[in-house]
Amino acid sequence: MIEAVAYPQRACFEAAVTFSRTEGIIPAPESSHAIKAAIDEAKKADAEGKSRVILFNLSGHGHFDLGAYDQYFAGKLEDFEYPREAVARSIANLPRVEM
Repeated sequence: MIEAVAYPQRACFEAAVTFSRTEGIIPAPESSHAIKAAIDEAKKADAEGKSRVILFNLSGHGHFDLGAYDQYFAGKLEDFEYPREAVARSIANLPRVEM
């Protein structure tokens, strides 16, 4: 029922702008990832000719993030993928929790 998906930053901001122009709400950048996934799922359902209920979480407004939106519109946001090696090192340092 749930599948994790990663998207680059600029694609998420593009989805957030589409959402904002459609719904009149400026979403927080954190929500833009969910919005991107919801839009992609809606397009996929449309292409398949299927009707789906798509649920996502809008965690807040982006009024405190207008600087990030300004950078997006100015073409100054860069897509960055955190190195897998750094993720592996961080995970290796997590404390072990016994169940």
